[in-house]
Parts: sequence; C-alpha cells; structure tokens
Amino acid sequence: MFIGAHISAAGSVANTPLNAKKQGCECYQFFSRPPQGGQAPLLSENEIGKFKNNNKKYGFNRYYIHAPYFINLASANNRIYHSSISVLKKELERGSLLGAKFLMTHLGSARDLGEAEALKKVIRGIEKVLTGYTGSTQFLIELSAGSGQIIGDSFKEISHIIKEIEKSKIINHQSKINVCFDTAHAFESGYDLRDGQAVKKTFAEFDKTTGLEKLKLIHLNDSKTALGSRSDRHADIGDGEIGLAGFSALIKFIKNKKLDIDLILETPTDSRRKKDIQTLKQIRDQR
Repeated sequence: MFIGAHISAAGSVANTPLNAKKQGCECYQFFSRPPQGGQAPLLSENEIGKFKNNNKKYGFNRYYIHAPYFINLASANNRIYHSSISVLKKELERGSLLGAKFLMTHLGSARDLGEAEALKKVIRGIEKVLTGYTGSTQFLIELSAGSGQIIGDSFKEISHIIKEIEKSKIINHQSKINVCFDTAHAFESGYDLRDGQAVKKTFAEFDKTTGLEKLKLIHLNDSKTALGSRSDRHADIGDGEIGLAGFSALIKFIKNKKLDIDLILETPTDSRRKKDIQTLKQIRDQR
C-alpha cells in the first residue's frame, strides 16, 4: 500500500515526479491534459524520456492518470459522446506511453436519456474505448458521488456495467476494466466508512456485488457533507464526516486483507496535504 496525492502537471508532465516528491508521496496521480477542456499537450519522445527519468530519479514506479472532467458517455449529444470516447482512447494511449498503471474516469450523467438508456449507452461507449486497445494502462471506473443522476454511484450499477462489458464478444475485457473507489463519493452515496464495522460492511457489499479483485485504487477524501447526501464535496483528512477513525479502519482493513491497493488524496487544502500524507503513513506503519 503506497500513499500519495493528485499532483499538478502544470508546465510539463516531466515536472510531476518532483512535485510529488515534495509532497512526500510514494505514488501519485495527475492530469495528462487540461481537465476542463482544451488540447492535450504533445508528448514528444524528449518529454516522455524526461518524465520517465524523473520518476526513476525520485523513486516512483506507480503513477496514475485521471481523465478530464468533461467526459460523458451517457450524453444524448453525439458530439459530446463521441468526443468522450475519443479522449478516453487517447488518454489510454498517452498513459501507455508514459508508463501509467491506471486511467480512471467518471462515466457521465443520465439526465438526457434516463437511467436505463444511459446505462446502455455507457456500456457501448466503454466497449468502443477498449476495442482494439493493446496498451499497458488499465481502465478504471471511478465510483461517483450520486448527484445529478450520475452514472456509477452504486456498487450494483458499476457491477452491472462491468459484467455487461465482459460478456461482449467484441474483445476480452477481463483484465482491462476495474474500479477506483473514492471514499467521499462512496460516503455521500450512502456507504458508511466511519468505523471498523462500517468499513467491513461496505466492502463486504462491494465484494458481493463487484468483487474485491476489481478494486485497484482508492481516492482518499473526507466528506464535507453527511452520509447519503448525494453531493460531491471533499474535505481534508479527519476534518469531515468520515473522520480519522474511519480512515484508520480502512487502512487496517486493506492491510488485514493483504490488498495491493494504493491511496491517492484529492483533498482541497494544498497546504495540508503533506501533513495528511504523513499522518496516513504513520497509521499504515503501526503494527
């Protein structure tokens, strides 16, 4: 279990490993392109070489890419839908060039089509993203917070999407689609994480519906709002409704289950992040 954070790649992706090192990260996540839209920066051979050399220099071999926020595989607008597919395809390829282990993405909103039709469109969209893909970066669905008819806000819904894709005869998806769990999103979608009993219950449900073997990465964020609030408001570790006891229980659960899962902070206060990472390392390293 490595602990890190979302790190700025502003200026050049080659700067990201140093920025991560300064925060005390053991792993990290970044955007390879502007998250709100715009052209993706060119990844030249020189840029890729600098990025990989800096990762080696600062001791990183686990780093992950977050897809941009505008992705919507459930959109009724075909320009948005096809653009989302194209961007995810390109991000997987960019991730493979950079050596990123995972690409995680939100799936979009069902507000245009209704849940049933939106789910079908999301499944078709992911199939289009993965068809013909032979790279090394793996595709992760990120659990969403449940606001605004968001797709992927429940274990059952994510499990349904994965199972339908894996039944496809187009390609073998078995090793290519897994899950990124976000603690704030889960809590705000109604999955309690405030103590050891709650953590065990939540992940027992995840295991039953989706399978713990599908859990590959955790975004570690406290929640500014209450259990089941259906919002998406991150808080610093220990300052929200989940609380430090909940994160201690989660780390203990991962250790006891011997799960190879890294923790990435996406907390709101830049000046707090280094301290929060250190606190979580201390919890992890306790016997």
